[in-house]
Amino acid sequence: MPGAVRTANGCRLCTRGAGFEGRAEGRYGMCGVIGLLIRDRDLQPQLGAMLVSMIEALDERGPDSSGIAVYADHRSGGVGDTPRVQVSLGSDEAVDWGNLAGALAKQFADGADAHPFGAGLVVEVSPDQQRSLTEFIRDGWPGVRVLATGLDLRVLKDTGRPSDTCARFGVTHWEGYLAVAHTRMATESAVTVLHSHPFVPAGDLCVVHNGSFSNYATVRRSLMATGVQFDSDNDSEVAARYLARRLEQGDDLEEATRWVMKEMDGFFTLVISTAGELSVVRDAFACKPAVVAETGDYVAVASEYRALAELPGIATANVFEPRPEEVYTWSR
Repeated sequence: MPGAVRTANGCRLCTRGAGFEGRAEGRYGMCGVIGLLIRDRDLQPQLGAMLVSMIEALDERGPDSSGIAVYADHRSGGVGDTPRVQVSLGSDEAVDWGNLAGALAKQFADGADAHPFGAGLVVEVSPDQQRSLTEFIRDGWPGVRVLATGLDLRVLKDTGRPSDTCARFGVTHWEGYLAVAHTRMATESAVTVLHSHPFVPAGDLCVVHNGSFSNYATVRRSLMATGVQFDSDNDSEVAARYLARRLEQGDDLEEATRWVMKEMDGFFTLVISTAGELSVVRDAFACKPAVVAETGDYVAVASEYRALAELPGIATANVFEPRPEEVYTWSR
C-alpha cells in the first residue's frame, strides 16, 4: 500500500486513456511529470543521478522546455537558529546575472548571498529581507521574475530539450531529499521560461501538470479579483495558484487538492510537493498516464514506467497506477 492513500471516488472509468492522448496530443502525449522522494538518507547524494535518468526517459514527451525543483536540507547563514529563505530567479530575457548579483550585494550589504543556479540565480536572504528583495527585483530588473521561494527549495527552468538542460547544468550531481520535474510539450501557451513548470505559488510548494484545464480562464479571473497575480497565461499556473489560495485559507494539502479537482474541469495528472510531502492525483477519467514505484528507500512518480526502469531496486518495488480521483500522499 502507498505511504498514505486518501480515497475519493473508487470508480475507474479509464485506466490508460490511449484514445484521448493519441487523438489530441500525438504519439507520446503531452508533457511528462516526475516526483522523487528519498526515504533513505544515504541515497540523497544520488538524487540528481536518479532524477536525470527519469527526465531523460521522458525527454520526448516534452522537448520544448523543462523545470526541476529540488529540496535539500538548508540551514546555512541564519542568525542563531533562523534559516534563510532561498529565492530562485529566472527570466525570458538575456540577463547579466553577474551584474545582478553585484547589485544585490550592494543593496543588501548586511546579508544577501547570490549564486548562479542553472539558467538563473538563487539568492539567500533572511525572512525579513524577502519582501525588500522582491521589490528591488520588480523595480530595478523588470525582466527578472521570482520563480520560487522556500527554505529548502531551489528551482531551475529552461527552454530546449530537458536532457540538454540536465547535461548543461550538471543536474546529475545535485543532492537532496525530494524533487519534482516536468518535461513540456506546449499546447496552451508560449514556450518560455516563465511558462514552464513547476509553478511555485507559495513557499516550498510546487505543482507540475500533464493535461489541460478547460475552465482555467474563468478561475483565473476569479482569483485575480481577489488580488492573486500571475506570471504567465498557462492553465497549469491557475491550478497551482488556486491550490495555494485554498492552503492559505486553512485547508491541508489533501483538502486543497480536492478543491482543485472540484473547481477545475479537464484531464490531468498533478504532482504536488511541499517541503515534507509528495502527492499525486489524477482526474476522474484517469486519462493522463501515471505510475508509482514505492520501496523502503524512495517513492517515485512518473508519466511512464520507462522513467522508473533504471531506478535502484525497481525489480522489487511496489509498482502501481494511481486510481482516479484518489490523492496519494507520502511524507518524509
